Amino acid sequence: MSAPSPTRSLAVIGAGASGAITAAVFASEATFDTIRVFERRETPGGTWIYDADPHPPDQLHPGKLPPDVDLRLDIPNDGFPTFTAPSEQQRFDRTPIYSGLTTNVPEIAMSFSDHRFAYGPFVPHWIPKQYIQDYFSLHGVDDCLVLNTTVEDVSRIPAADTTDQWQLTLRKYDPIAKLNVWWQEKFDAVVIANGHYSIPYIPQVEGLDEYMKNFPGRVTHSKFYRSPSNYINKRVLVIGNSASGHDITTLLAHSGTAHLPIYQSRRSRSRWDGEDPPPDISWKPTIRSYNATTGAITFTDNTTLTDIDAVIYCTGYKPSYPFWNTGANGAPLYDYVEDRLIGFYQHTFSTAFPHSIGIVGIPRVLTFRSFEYQAIALARLFSQRTAKPLPPPSEMSAWESQRAALVKRERRPFHAILWDNGETREWFRYLFELSGLPVLEGMGRFPPVLDAETRWAYDHIKKYPEPKHRDGEVRMDGEWEVVERVSKDSTHFI
Repeated sequence: MSAPSPTRSLAVIGAGASGAITAAVFASEATFDTIRVFERRETPGGTWIYDADPHPPDQLHPGKLPPDVDLRLDIPNDGFPTFTAPSEQQRFDRTPIYSGLTTNVPEIAMSFSDHRFAYGPFVPHWIPKQYIQDYFSLHGVDDCLVLNTTVEDVSRIPAADTTDQWQLTLRKYDPIAKLNVWWQEKFDAVVIANGHYSIPYIPQVEGLDEYMKNFPGRVTHSKFYRSPSNYINKRVLVIGNSASGHDITTLLAHSGTAHLPIYQSRRSRSRWDGEDPPPDISWKPTIRSYNATTGAITFTDNTTLTDIDAVIYCTGYKPSYPFWNTGANGAPLYDYVEDRLIGFYQHTFSTAFPHSIGIVGIPRVLTFRSFEYQAIALARLFSQRTAKPLPPPSEMSAWESQRAALVKRERRPFHAILWDNGETREWFRYLFELSGLPVLEGMGRFPPVLDAETRWAYDHIKKYPEPKHRDGEVRMDGEWEVVERVSKDSTHFI
């Protein structure tokens, strides 16, 4: 079997942190004639762009998944380029950034290895946004950006005697003509880097649909939360206690604006919860049902709240790929039942199209730094310069099956890569060793080392206080908590 043809043109979908590092490392290989980074927003920055107006939808859909709510637009069939009237369809393009948000990974571990954040260890949301924007220009790839442009379709173009190509159907709103402009471009390879904080997920609960209809605007999702000032004198129930749930509950409790206590519904204790709730916060178990007539909310311990003014679901997001043409490409990209990518090895490499399709940014771990390992490995692979080959498709599929069985036994998400048991380090090691060194002449990028200083910072510098009874000795180092021992995996909060 002949080797695949060299990849000469690359499309990157998304200009957040994943897209920025992908463009930079692919450019460093100096084997690509064309690199285009398509971003539907007006600026790079991805999920770190702050939208003062979050454009909440008229109706949230409990229990619905991205294929149900983030629908593909109808593609014009009268040739390209072409024009259509603007679409009014909800596209979930606003970000979940709220005014008080800060990072929760120490900057030495979070930032890309060649350029640190302006300061740290934890920074307000505008620092990562500016960092991503600057990163494009720092590496001379800002001219690769194609902004205000949505990728509406990615379809494989089969070839009998050459390597397959990929056709992207693109849409951009023309504010002068007040029309959508559509066109198509072909590429040798595509890296999907569109993130996973677009589609808010709210679980289905008995009576919730009718409750939302009878009390419009009372139920929302953390994606649309912006400030405690929107909750003056309101009785608030927050659902969830991971990062956003913890943040929003604490901000509301300390704001002096919302009615106290702030109620927080928890399925289980987080790593920063103590035996008792903090002042001005009242813990509740999960919700059993909503009464759409009286407005009462009943919990699994049979207690009831009857006077809640606002319910904020902090229950996460689902990734969405409405542009992926399943019919043309042979299989879907994501399994929403198992909540994982389909046909991807090491969370990065396509089993079906290993030399032309990759994805960056699904496992979060160290966030930006994790994306760097993935992007370098893909750039080496598409340049045919890896230090060792990918395994054959059968072995890649076997890895996927084994991984699915492992996480099912351990009751954790497929793409949750643990830190404390060494799993993260071994994932990084695989990508590091696959990538190998740059060439002697300087083309390519060194994969980052995971040095002792970085590991120490991740293990010890914590944004949230963690109770002594749970995690061992805790001491203060200036403004930050330093935790000497951790009993629950450190990636839980990301």
